Amino acid sequence: MKKCIIVVVLLLGTTTLFAQTINWVSMDEALALQQKAPKKILIDMYTSWCGPCKMLDRNTFTNKDLIAFVNEHYYAVKFNAEGNEVVNFKDQKFSNPNYKPEMAKRRNSQHELTRFLGVNAYPTMVFLGLDAELLAPIPGYQTAQQLELYLKLFKDDTYKEMNNQEAFNGYYKAFVPSFMP
Repeated sequence: MKKCIIVVVLLLGTTTLFAQTINWVSMDEALALQQKAPKKILIDMYTSWCGPCKMLDRNTFTNKDLIAFVNEHYYAVKFNAEGNEVVNFKDQKFSNPNYKPEMAKRRNSQHELTRFLGVNAYPTMVFLGLDAELLAPIPGYQTAQQLELYLKLFKDDTYKEMNNQEAFNGYYKAFVPSFMP
């Protein structure tokens, strides 16, 4: 019986060690990587106090199909929208001059980069193009299947064919997600 328990514990531990995860990098790292090997950038703008942000981490960013797709086609950045990281972006330095360390786990001042990218809700997925140009901020919690629509829309440049809401609505209605729940 003891041997059986030990085997189960070892198997669970091994599975956890080899579980696939998104290759998160810092914003500066993503911009540097993009110069060497062009890929679009996906930024998860989150805060430490945001419940839906934690749900994204727990439910969406653990989907194996989503993980594989993001790792292959995007540089993924997890960015604390109220943190104190200094970022160099578009020849500007962005920081959070009003950041208060004692409020790190609660609402804090909004980071300058967060405002620059037009983020006003958490979580928000920000998509940047091959030249780090803003493609779109997608606010709110998304399941893996909901986020898949946007991941493929921007990866394939399908968004360039859409010049009005009706065109997007047609794409949305016709989209069939392939990421398994």
